[in-house]
Amino acid sequence: MIENREHALDIDDRREHGDVASQTPIDLDLVLRPQPSAAAGVPAVAHSLEYALSQAGPVRTAQTFLAVNQRNGFDCPSCAWADPEGKRALVEFCENGAKALADAATTKRVGVEFFDRHSVAELSRQSDQWLNAQGRLVDPMLLKPGAAHYEPISWDAAFALVAKELNALDNPDQAVFYTSGKASNEAAFLYQLFARLHGTNNLPDCSNMCHESSGAAIKESVGGRKGTVTLHDLEHADCILVIGQNPGTNHPRMLTSLQTAKRNGATIVAVNPLPEVGLMRFKHPQEAAGLLGRGVKLTDHFVQVRINGDAALFKGILKALFVREAAAAGTIFDWEFIREHTSGFDALAADVATADWAAIEEQSGIDRARIDALAGVIANAKSVVACWAMGLTQQKNSVAVIRELINILLLGGNIGRPGAGLFPVRGHSNVQGDRTMGVWGRMDDAFLDRLGTEFAFTPPRQHGYDVVEAIGAMAEGRVGVFISLGGNFLSATPDTELVARGLRATNLTVCISTKLNRGHLVTGRSALILPCLTRVESDVQESGPQFVTVENTISVVSRSRGELKPAAPTLKSEPAIVAGTAAATLRGRHPLAWNELIADYDCIRGHVSRVVPGFADFNARIRLDDIFYAPVWAKQRIFDTPNRKAQLTVNVLPNTPITAGQYVMMTIRTHDQFNTVIYGSDDRYRGVTGGRRVIFMNPDDMRAAGLHERQLVDITSHFAGEHRTVRQFAVVPYDIPSRSTATYYPETNPLVPLGSTADISNTPTSKYVVITLQPSEGA
Repeated sequence: MIENREHALDIDDRREHGDVASQTPIDLDLVLRPQPSAAAGVPAVAHSLEYALSQAGPVRTAQTFLAVNQRNGFDCPSCAWADPEGKRALVEFCENGAKALADAATTKRVGVEFFDRHSVAELSRQSDQWLNAQGRLVDPMLLKPGAAHYEPISWDAAFALVAKELNALDNPDQAVFYTSGKASNEAAFLYQLFARLHGTNNLPDCSNMCHESSGAAIKESVGGRKGTVTLHDLEHADCILVIGQNPGTNHPRMLTSLQTAKRNGATIVAVNPLPEVGLMRFKHPQEAAGLLGRGVKLTDHFVQVRINGDAALFKGILKALFVREAAAAGTIFDWEFIREHTSGFDALAADVATADWAAIEEQSGIDRARIDALAGVIANAKSVVACWAMGLTQQKNSVAVIRELINILLLGGNIGRPGAGLFPVRGHSNVQGDRTMGVWGRMDDAFLDRLGTEFAFTPPRQHGYDVVEAIGAMAEGRVGVFISLGGNFLSATPDTELVARGLRATNLTVCISTKLNRGHLVTGRSALILPCLTRVESDVQESGPQFVTVENTISVVSRSRGELKPAAPTLKSEPAIVAGTAAATLRGRHPLAWNELIADYDCIRGHVSRVVPGFADFNARIRLDDIFYAPVWAKQRIFDTPNRKAQLTVNVLPNTPITAGQYVMMTIRTHDQFNTVIYGSDDRYRGVTGGRRVIFMNPDDMRAAGLHERQLVDITSHFAGEHRTVRQFAVVPYDIPSRSTATYYPETNPLVPLGSTADISNTPTSKYVVITLQPSEGA
């Protein structure tokens, strides 16, 4: 039975800034500096070492730095960038990877004594940075109803409590199993199996908030849901489009591949509202020229579109390509590919012919001559790779925008041949692997049939909640138990006040975690913190040392084996925690020997090999060469669509006018954070030091609004008659298109309406929020 009641504690969910996601302090001494001329170089090395040594010390730093992303080592717990297939550098990580490694290897500990000293209310008043900096969680902890402090609990008692709450639900769909992209393939497979044996497909994951739009667009256009390129393709492309993406901060190792591509003769086009340093010039920290010189110029053409101007830009490029083809028939389009492998050409041609240049220029912010020149770059390229990230996926029309981009590549035959293809650049290190392993509420019937056959049960078929649907269900009191395998659900999701109310309406929240975060402080009636091993630590089970596997952004599956001594003997691995909880919950309901799966992870991979397509002989293949490619049929021009052809689609330009006094806001990361994990309060690449509560604005917009640099403003979002406000953000002048603004998350996640989502994918529109500004009281 679900009890729809608030947590007995008032954990200050309407703080002085009205923001439960973050207690980032306001710093009136905020320092603004000029942007650096290039990414990486000496500063990146210095910052990496400074942070790592402060957290892990010299010995543990050396151990982790020399093993990360190496064969027989462990996969970086930061982003999902691909490792080189051949020879690897001695140092195969980036600045933010170094911070993530130091975070995992820190010598600081958060145990029973820490929670004795600090109440939940006290902790809730600390910043996200402070919470993360306290160290590794090492003891299972329980927050009882009405209690002020977490208290210790044994592992068996914790598993029994989760089992009791799950088994007391009126129906299995009152449970939600959330997953972060950092979970290993083995943990993810067991997790989705546990949820489905329990009887639900409620498996929301962080994909729902990032590349769900990419998967939906790719599925419709070419089949499958993954990118179609290898690292070799990227580095040998003739033209690379980098769209809605900031690789210098979000996946810095991509800069090395872009540098290689430049040296191989590639033309790089960057499309983005902000002129990010990492798009412009790169100083490779392992080259003398990178340490001492000016570095390598990356971008040949920077296209500064308005927020969500990509749809119009792509429509304009298509229109210009059709004009060029008409003037020189047979020289622009790949007609052999179009005739043999695509359908929908005539409808696309008719749509492009009626597109209005005035609307294209207005919505994109780019004039016709510039668009035509870009079309020329693409038309003259022998091969084109299109890379993109959240700038495209978190819009109302995201799926349509990505389909339009795919149209451009299809017309040139740039899918399924060397040096060309689609490259949605994933964030979390195993977010793609989680989905491959079945973490999704809408897995196809064939997968569920194989899963049911393998484990002798009938999996549920009703589609489960995604992130947005899960939040809505919790807020309505329809969820009794919320379990999170990694991540920080509260701070990662939109509409933070509503999320907090939803979490507090549950009976039990369970967080399988490595570090303290705000999600441990806004809880259900009861709450559990279950601390787990990280990838940098050795995982020894009954049969001996274990390894896990991950899948990176180009579908390469690789081994990961930690080397450091665990932070505490009390820690369990993610697979062991999932199995222990499942065994307690399903005892008497299903005979699976969960303890045998944990004794030897080969047993888990044996099941995977019979359930997941492309993973036959998993154990043998992963040992043979440490890596293999998960299948992506579009690479071979095998298109898994209803008519077995790639689909050229018709996509309507959006109609999203904003009124006088309104702006469009997108949320972004600082260079000192990875997703919701905040390492520091600086953003070196944007010239911001000592503060995060800022809003970047066009200087002309500032003058027109009567605002000055560092002035504090309150930001209000507007959606469907609803208003949400966060207070006291410092205005920072920046090179950004007029009426476009940018802010950091999670500080402005409370402004993102839960109801504002992308068509088809239901991804929150964190890159398109309509706002107004008001000087803060007393500012």
